[in-house]
Amino acid sequence: MERAPYINNQTHLIEKKSKQKNSLFFRFRQNKTAVIGLFILVILVIMALFAEQIAPYSYEKQNLQNLFATPSAKHLFGTDNFGRDVFSRVVYGSRISLVIGFISVGIGCLVGGILGVVSAYYGGIADHVIMRILDIAQSIPSLLLAVSLSATLGPGLKNAMIAVGISSIPTYARIIRGSVLNVKGEDFIDAAIVGGAGSGRIIFKHILPNTMAPIIIQASAGMAGAILTAASLSFIGLGVQPPTAEWGSMIATGRAYLRNAWWIVTFPGAAIMITVSALNLLGDGLRDVLDPKSKKG
Repeated sequence: MERAPYINNQTHLIEKKSKQKNSLFFRFRQNKTAVIGLFILVILVIMALFAEQIAPYSYEKQNLQNLFATPSAKHLFGTDNFGRDVFSRVVYGSRISLVIGFISVGIGCLVGGILGVVSAYYGGIADHVIMRILDIAQSIPSLLLAVSLSATLGPGLKNAMIAVGISSIPTYARIIRGSVLNVKGEDFIDAAIVGGAGSGRIIFKHILPNTMAPIIIQASAGMAGAILTAASLSFIGLGVQPPTAEWGSMIATGRAYLRNAWWIVTFPGAAIMITVSALNLLGDGLRDVLDPKSKKG
């Protein structure tokens, strides 16, 4: 009789620990890949937000008496062909890359999400028409589509974000369509319909909250692709234009001096590599954390 409270307490502790292990935060914290990716991304965001305080010089400040200075204590990443501090330009460039990543992913998620939900939920003619249009768009490589759109709209930051965002719409639409089709057949959706819930209520309250996992995973991976695509557009002169500090345009400017001033190209290239790798690590980690099968472990 005296052991009953002790047994109940132990059972309660075991259940509490089990719930903690099954929580998303606990599994995310245990996933080293996701934690490393998030840590690097947080550093990049801080660098972008506080660029004025971190960068020792303005990204457009020229010093024609100090051209092609090698990396040193005064200029950590050296200077370029205009005597501008490469480290400062890399720091300011993080703003452009992250803004392009967030905005273009937002465009892809919003438009692709609307198309995917309408296609899956209503089906019929709407589904066939939307899917055939997406098939045509997806038959064109996303980078080639982004280049074509950017060339049509003209160079610039705003047009680059629109071009990259539009090129990613088919991917998000298909992912969201598949997720909605899976959720649409669940019993709680049928119960909501029987209960008299309207289409808007069913979509926003019941379907979308249960399809967020694949959207979050694709968004993190898609942001890496968006930053890489935007850098490619700037590299060929269709993205952000000089003298604005952007990693792709910095590489394009520095490639003519690669043999004698390797740092002009190396450090912006490393920044792109680190950012894309961090987002891919975060995406892979989130895929493991949010995967329903991992909850059974």
